[in-house]
Amino acid sequence: MKRVKIRYLLVFLVIILTLLLSTGCSLSCTLVPSVKPAPPPSPPPQPTAPANPDWTMPPIESAATPLPDIATVVAEVRPSVTAITTEVITYDIFNRPSTQQGAGSGWIIDEEGLIVTNNHVVGGARNITVTLADSRTVPASIIGTDVLTDLAVLKIDADNLTKVKIGSSSQLAVGDWLVAIGNALGQGISAKEGIVSRLGVSIPVSPGQTLDDLIETSAAINPGNSGGPLVNMAGEVIGITSVKIVTVEVEGIGYAISIDSAAPIIEKLVQTGYVIRPWLGVVLTDIDQWLALKYNLAVNQGTFITEVAPGSPADQAGLAPQDVIVGFDDREITNTGELIQAIHDSQIGQEITVTFWRGDNQMATSVILAETPPPG
Repeated sequence: MKRVKIRYLLVFLVIILTLLLSTGCSLSCTLVPSVKPAPPPSPPPQPTAPANPDWTMPPIESAATPLPDIATVVAEVRPSVTAITTEVITYDIFNRPSTQQGAGSGWIIDEEGLIVTNNHVVGGARNITVTLADSRTVPASIIGTDVLTDLAVLKIDADNLTKVKIGSSSQLAVGDWLVAIGNALGQGISAKEGIVSRLGVSIPVSPGQTLDDLIETSAAINPGNSGGPLVNMAGEVIGITSVKIVTVEVEGIGYAISIDSAAPIIEKLVQTGYVIRPWLGVVLTDIDQWLALKYNLAVNQGTFITEVAPGSPADQAGLAPQDVIVGFDDREITNTGELIQAIHDSQIGQEITVTFWRGDNQMATSVILAETPPPG
């Protein structure tokens, strides 16, 4: 009798182990097979040659008359709004590749096929397709992207395109009616109404990246809306839907990049494929308790250098990996975001005194900031 029970117990344990392994240890488990680390994802397509170095933003429709109702606004703007579908290759813990699809929105800014969207919609994508209002689906290439402002410009080869009208976000007031139009949840183009809730909002979205001059709106923003237009009651684009706060306690708060802030970035992306800014040439990370312990750092705040680009201003000034930057001219630097902001507030060619720690020694060096090198 005991042997029968033991045999059943062994069979039961084998079944449980098989289920855990077949699901890739989706439950919390400590038994993990030894596997090679997954290779890095395939690099995103590089921006193509600039569409037109002489291209400029369309003029603001300063004398536009408000339309009579939201339905008329949507009918006016809808032909210019696009659904964007992307394909990204990812790898699981067993080094098995799989293709994941993403959804986003965009809008036609030029009848030659230029489409504005968010960088996070197309970043890392291997294939990008655009579905137009008349149901045509065409491939898209990247003209330029800017991670810092979360903006991107695509190019499609298609005719009979309808471009949007451009407004000015400086004319907005809290309480104004707005309409967000986009590919919500990847289900096709839809519209959501709301009002201006706040203006000039800044939101940190990642370490070292803060989106500024945002329009806060009560219009419902859902996955897939990113990159779509936020329009006023004259049917003019006054913002680019970008982020929302996702917590249980928060409802009806979404954010769009103001068109007044986005316009010069879009123009540069079309003209040159990237945005020229002051450049130091380092890869940085914030200091936490683990990092300070691992490298036996003498300070617990500042920004830690992980890489220095060969030939960059930082390299020429003698900065090296594992240095901790704590000062940038007269600014105290306590984290990565503060240094990035300080660099962007400076000028190309400006000479800066950088204060840093190397081991137990505090040092200073002079750096002459260069311009951002071309991507790739």
